[in-house]
This record gives sequence, structure tokens and C-alpha cells, in this order.
Amino acid sequence: MTILVLSTLLIIGLILILAEVIFVPGTTFVGIFGLVISLAGVAFAFANFESGTAWFITGVAFLLNFAGIVYGFTSGVWNKFALKNTLKGGTFDGRTGGLYLGMEGKAISDLKPVGKASFGDNIYEVKSEGGFITVGSKVEIIKIDNNIILVK
Repeated sequence: MTILVLSTLLIIGLILILAEVIFVPGTTFVGIFGLVISLAGVAFAFANFESGTAWFITGVAFLLNFAGIVYGFTSGVWNKFALKNTLKGGTFDGRTGGLYLGMEGKAISDLKPVGKASFGDNIYEVKSEGGFITVGSKVEIIKIDNNIILVK
């Protein structure tokens, strides 16, 4: 019966320490609880077995817990929690390349004051300087600033 209690304490402690490292990193409560249960198992070993056997059980428990922690950190589980992608963007991303001041185009939707206009073969979202411009009207670029195309 004492071996069953001892092994249960040590196994539950090891499982909780592994759960802390692998499944719920950062909470520390589960890991501390696992460490306390492992230490209770070691104390139980010293209370119920002779000194040499208790030290052997302590060494095995320490090695298993240490191996579990090392495995948790080297298994690649942390890669699942790490952000690997970065957002690449900015205020100017080249959308207005090929446009220039004074370039003429045609409104392909009503500009109220924002709408769409075509310049060459491309369609751009534009903003009118003076308010409403009807579809089909000629427009002229008067300002290009941070991907905002201002027309009149």
C-alpha cells in the first residue's frame, strides 16, 4: 500500500509539472502544485522507507521531473504559442505608382465625395475636392498624399 501511495504522489506531481510546462505555461499554479505533490511523495518516502531507499526515490523523482521539464522546453510546444508572422504595411505601399499631378481620368462611380475613378487601365479610389461629382465626369488629380488621391 505504501508503494501505491508513493508512486501515485510522484506520478501526479510529474504529470502536473509536465502540464504546466506543456499545456498551461505561465500560470505557475499548476507547476507549483505539482512540485508540492512531488515533495510530499519524497517526504512520504523518507517517513516510510529506510534512508538509502528514500534517497534513491528522491533521486529518481528529481531526474524524472527534471527530464520532464527539459522535454517540455525542447519539444517544440512553445512554437505553437509563439507569433511567427509579422504585419508588413505602412501608409505608402505603392498603390499610386504611375499616377501624377494633372493626370486626367474618368469617374466610374459617383464621387460623394469618395468614389472610384479610372486612370489609364487601372481603377482607383479617389476623393473629390469639391464634393459631389457624377459618374462619367472627367476628373483631374490635384494631390496625391499617403495613398489618398484628391481630384477635381
